[in-house]
Amino acid sequence: MSDNPFGPDVVSAVAKHMNEDHTEDSLMIVKTLGDTPDATAAELFHVDGSGVDFKVTVGDEERAVRVPFSRPLSERPAIREELTRMSTEAAAALGVEPRTESGSGR
Repeated sequence: MSDNPFGPDVVSAVAKHMNEDHTEDSLMIVKTLGDTPDATAAELFHVDGSGVDFKVTVGDEERAVRVPFSRPLSERPAIREELTRMSTEAAAALGVEPRTESGSGR
């Protein structure tokens, strides 16, 4: 994590946005792509060029779950693209309608 192409301000902004506006997406991502199907909550706490880290609740436990990106990232707009891809992939794996830009869907 020491060679993170994203500064603390970017990490904080991404985490804030995901945790305030996309909690369902985060949960779907950790359940499917994070191999934690029993998760009941997920909070993004870190992002770097190779993936994202979530604090995940499973039963009475909290644990960290890392979900790698499909490719190395070095520019901020790519984070949104990759999280959108992950969310769409997770929704498909769960058999639910992916969320759309307007917030409709699922």
